[in-house]
Amino acid sequence: MHDSTPDTGLGSFAAVLAGELPGAWTSTYHPDHGGTNDHVALTDHVWDMNEVANTLAKRNVDHCAVLTRDDGTRLFVADQLGHGEGYLIAAMAPTDAPAEAFRGVREPDGIAVTADPFSAAEDITHGLLPRYDKALGQVRNSAARLTVPPAAEPEHVVMTWSGDALVVDKPDRPDIVQALTDYGFALDAESNVFVLSGDDSARQAASVRAAGHRLSELGVGVVLRNPPARPALGTTAVTPPNPPVTSPHRGR
Repeated sequence: MHDSTPDTGLGSFAAVLAGELPGAWTSTYHPDHGGTNDHVALTDHVWDMNEVANTLAKRNVDHCAVLTRDDGTRLFVADQLGHGEGYLIAAMAPTDAPAEAFRGVREPDGIAVTADPFSAAEDITHGLLPRYDKALGQVRNSAARLTVPPAAEPEHVVMTWSGDALVVDKPDRPDIVQALTDYGFALDAESNVFVLSGDDSARQAASVRAAGHRLSELGVGVVLRNPPARPALGTTAVTPPNPPVTSPHRGR
């Protein structure tokens, strides 16, 4: 059974409130330091675009309290505007998430509560905390997506035509080498390439299909490429003619 007339000072209110919320919470009181408004580092993290944000925009915070749950969740406690009866409670944004992770996430707007920490705990438990946990989960998911590295470029084996044969530069991966040799590619040790003969075009085509299927199972694509075009032997590239020179003076 609790005291029906609890101390309504902000520090005492916050301490009692921490003990009434579900889970393990601690309360830290940040006292007034002579109106120097040195609590900006805390108010900057208030996650609200409603009543609490409006109040903080209209006046400096000379004292406040922060409630911290054992999982890092934080609640900000401040006096109502004009130091009237009751307090403002707002969620505090996580400090370890990038700003981009908050894009599109609705703020878990805070609430005004009476000076009774027991009824305030009910309002927070059934109103603010569910909104806070939902928004926090969305931010965590967004942050996780932002940190996923981009997918690596898929690996490819390039088969280049050389006359009727197909040539593949010797791969570094042994499993790719095995797939090539299993389906008819032979190592040309002098050139350090694998060659698939074109003596039998039907067998060559079947080997390419079979090797391609096996490479696909290994997560490797196949690219068939024609050799780079070269000028025919005994010919010289044609040099484009110089542009005509125009006289600077024109007769009539």
